[in-house]
Amino acid sequence: MKFVKTIRLRPLLISLLIPLGSGGAVGLLLALTGKFDAYGELFKPPLSPPAWLFSVAWTILYALMGISAYLVTTSDAPVGVKSDALWQYFVQLGINLIWPILFFWFELRLAAFIWIIVLIAAVVRMIIGFCFIHKPAALLQIPYLLWLIFAAYLNGATFLLNG
Repeated sequence: MKFVKTIRLRPLLISLLIPLGSGGAVGLLLALTGKFDAYGELFKPPLSPPAWLFSVAWTILYALMGISAYLVTTSDAPVGVKSDALWQYFVQLGINLIWPILFFWFELRLAAFIWIIVLIAAVVRMIIGFCFIHKPAALLQIPYLLWLIFAAYLNGATFLLNG
């Protein structure tokens, strides 16, 4: 049995670039337009982390997403099964990228809370799909799911505290 798989650099870089690049682009857009500034003025719930932690956490989570997608992409699973799982991956990534726009740009805290619940459901579905193809790829998504649950708490509580 072969335990060490040769890393295919090009697919790995593409898999990393997609979530890191798209997440970074949305973050940069919000930062350059000053949309993150208003968050500092809001009442925040207990356990709210410092602002700098969000960019660190999301960078790590996007990197884990990319590695996970790479493992699924390069797996020996049938093409149709991989396509379905990767479709779920891209759907959740799209949902993910809309959340900060709702929360920060439009300041629609309740809509963002509902949206993040939809995102959590999409991520659970993606994890299940990945699990059938490559269990470590699915496990790499668990920190993301846990962060989203925490983010939902922060989003919901921020909405309640700020009307």
